[in-house]
Amino acid sequence: MRNSTQQLIQRIGETDQLFLQGNTPELALERADLRLQLVSLSELRQEQIYFLQEAIVLLEQGRVEFEEMPVTLYINLSLHLAKAYMMYFELTRDAKYALITQQILKAMTHYAHGDIFFFLAYASASKNESALCRHWLGKYSKTAEFDLELLQIHPAFNAYQTEVWFKQILKSRMH
Repeated sequence: MRNSTQQLIQRIGETDQLFLQGNTPELALERADLRLQLVSLSELRQEQIYFLQEAIVLLEQGRVEFEEMPVTLYINLSLHLAKAYMMYFELTRDAKYALITQQILKAMTHYAHGDIFFFLAYASASKNESALCRHWLGKYSKTAEFDLELLQIHPAFNAYQTEVWFKQILKSRMH
């Protein structure tokens, strides 16, 4: 077992013990993030699905369990949840996970956070919804979170690389 995997597993044990003393939204986020990291390290599909399911439960619980939390923390919990569902989509190719991502984040667009728009574009591209993908990427391109390199290399957007509108989005941010 690699050293980083051992450290992740050790930290999961530590955070699970902290959970027994009392949960917080920050702890829920950390516990879920650790599991998402394990998904990336695992090579076994069943293991990946197991860790994704755990992360999703922790994130959903963290979003609804607490009546008050800072908006940025709620956004981070939601973005991690969207990431988990899109990782699930990548594993299964089941469009319902992209739809769930859209349902989670669509209600949050008023925050105008770039990563919300990015994940909405990613989910739309995954469902072959070209017009929605274009719409969300247009909004994403106007935010401080815009990442030109990510947009250029992300495989979800490969089908759009030759589209005029996609090239215009890239060009608008190259200067």
